[in-house]
Amino acid sequence: MSSLPEREAAVLWPTYVRPQVEFVRGQGVRLWDARGREYLDFLGGIAVVAAGHAHPKVVEAVSAQLGTLGHTSNLYFTGPQVELAERLVGHVGGDAKVFLSNSGAEANEAAIKVARRWGRANRGEQATGIVATLGGFHGRTLATLAATGKPAMHTPFQPLPPGFSHVPFGDVDALAAAIGPDTAAVLVEPIQGEAGIRVPPPGYLRAVREVTSRAGVLLIVDEIQSGMGRTGRFFAHQHDEIRPDVVTMAKALGSGYPIGATIARTEVAEAMQRGDHGTTFGGNPVACTAALATLDVIEPLLGGHVDKVSTRLADGLGELRGRLTGRSTWAPPTADDPDDGLPGAEVRGAGLWFALDFGPEAPADARQAALAALGRGLVVNPVTDTALRLAPPLVVTEDEIDEGLARLGAALEEAGLCR
Repeated sequence: MSSLPEREAAVLWPTYVRPQVEFVRGQGVRLWDARGREYLDFLGGIAVVAAGHAHPKVVEAVSAQLGTLGHTSNLYFTGPQVELAERLVGHVGGDAKVFLSNSGAEANEAAIKVARRWGRANRGEQATGIVATLGGFHGRTLATLAATGKPAMHTPFQPLPPGFSHVPFGDVDALAAAIGPDTAAVLVEPIQGEAGIRVPPPGYLRAVREVTSRAGVLLIVDEIQSGMGRTGRFFAHQHDEIRPDVVTMAKALGSGYPIGATIARTEVAEAMQRGDHGTTFGGNPVACTAALATLDVIEPLLGGHVDKVSTRLADGLGELRGRLTGRSTWAPPTADDPDDGLPGAEVRGAGLWFALDFGPEAPADARQAALAALGRGLVVNPVTDTALRLAPPLVVTEDEIDEGLARLGAALEEAGLCR
């Protein structure tokens, strides 16, 4: 009988390169493969499984809803959809309306559409442009790919929809200069995820809010990977105490059940007219119930728990960074030694969302390190050629953090990265 990879190759598009492991079960922060081997999941399905695998509250809620009513379409009212929208509006501070979809790309598509509708109504027919950032990632549909600031990803699919421009991430002056009469909105991630967990300079997001407000254009904040408590606040932009005009989210919202949300200030949302947008499955009762149960799990973790385990993870990664470069111990940067004398290697991130970057001259790349980690029972992924991404479930404990760091350290030694 053919192996699963052979069977897959015969019937699925060749769009993924997968390691030779088949996961069959998950519980909390742990996964088990088809051979019964246990793994610590420090990727969380790419920051999706924030509540942990098979959380009892989520399983019970989804099972009950699916056994009662699974789908009606958006032609009729359903209670879970309204209840979820009310919860999400509360998290942005009220005075907002929600469109529910199935994924992050769809959430950003809806944001682009509402921005263009609003731009035409408020800034003139020409105001349809979106200014985004280089290195940003917003999805793989044609419009969200055009918004994504990775030119190499554009080439195979040209021509892409027009109206998108890109400026360097973290450069407020370049952003301000790019806004013109044809601009409807600025689209930005608070921290760039797929670029390698790139954290902007302090005050950047607040400055972007000031620039967009002064220019009279919308600020869309893509919280698809950074939201749902990933950085320790419900939304990452809340660290900067700003209010975007539109916020998009997905990933962790449904604990793996497909759901996305586009949350716009009421005045912006009401630019959309009946029939302007729609979805068959978005906001169905099961997806919304999964999201409501996930919120019940995650909300109590924000602040104390996430901050505590984040500190443990950051300190452990800092020590590994020291070992990467030959220093036996690690200390935080100081005024006299701002980069602590360790060129190349870097730890970036916030909350439970970090990258360990080996630097361009490392003796092994991130893919080799991720495979070594997998071999030692730890799931992480090579977010760039030189950086590993870590995004464990928010329910992770300090003991599990220590266990994962030990497995990662052993894997880095095996890959020849740690001295």
